[in-house]
Amino acid sequence: MGNSFSVPPSAVSHPTSFRTPLLLPRYPFRIGPADRGLALGSCFVDHIGQWLAAGKLPLCVNPFGAFYNPASIVQTLERLVSDRPFRAADLVEHNGLWHSFTHHGDFSGPDAAEVVRRIEAARAEGVRALREARYLMLTFGTAWVYEREGQVVANCHKLPARSFVRRRLTVDEIVEPLAHRLERWPDKQTILTVSPVIHRGDGLVENQLSKSTLILAAHRLAERFAGRVHYFPAYEIVVGELRDYRFYADDMCHPSSLAIEYIRTRFSESLLSAEAAELVSAAGELRSAMNHRPLHPEGAEYAVFRQSMRRRAEAAQVRYPTADFSEELQFFA
Repeated sequence: MGNSFSVPPSAVSHPTSFRTPLLLPRYPFRIGPADRGLALGSCFVDHIGQWLAAGKLPLCVNPFGAFYNPASIVQTLERLVSDRPFRAADLVEHNGLWHSFTHHGDFSGPDAAEVVRRIEAARAEGVRALREARYLMLTFGTAWVYEREGQVVANCHKLPARSFVRRRLTVDEIVEPLAHRLERWPDKQTILTVSPVIHRGDGLVENQLSKSTLILAAHRLAERFAGRVHYFPAYEIVVGELRDYRFYADDMCHPSSLAIEYIRTRFSESLLSAEAAELVSAAGELRSAMNHRPLHPEGAEYAVFRQSMRRRAEAAQVRYPTADFSEELQFFA
């Protein structure tokens, strides 16, 4: 007896298609090889930003370290605009270490003066990057925040939980402060992303509620500033297009290296100019060659290889004069 229903052929995926491709929008701008940028946000922006920076694009990534909530992104932007220096009075001591609630734990240390020195060096870099940036790349990780004395902190630095109040930002609390800042930069393009990292500590339901809040806020900003604020769907690429635990790391929360590589490819295709994409690729190939460990480093074969890489580095330096290939040229000298 035949089936009592049929499915139109158009509704059936091809049997060899194992994913649902996400159609990216046509963005009205592309990042060029000389375009300066500033990237702020969660550790996910490090994966994208550090890849671009390693690819010789002039991008400053998280000068205050990684942080996860949009309120801390706004605080960082405000601090960079104010150009107000950090002092020892801005730090707090806990378990023998000095911390800044505005910075990642990478800046913490036992010597307050040294902590301030490193924070100030990074702040100066961030101030310059923001001033010269053609574009911003901002990644939201979570809408959940921790407040101390009424102020959102970027990092709790393992202080007792009773020291903080935990709550979830509303869409308006994300949109309005950031919109107020973006209104002052009509000449800067802004790329917004939501991190696909699952914040399991919040709870799976709470994590999804958080991500939904962030996505709504990002789209509201993109709609308000149409033409200069753009949403790149990194979150949707992982959970919608890839949609498989094969694309997560062993903790089942962070995207795997394969997923990150795929997101980089989609980003390159949609937001890098052809010349910038070529530069990133050329720099990556030279970096891989530098990391190569030959079996016989004194042999003639490796000498030929080094000469070949030297010529490629020289050609890249001529083709991309705004990039700095001095390290590669010296390595293959």
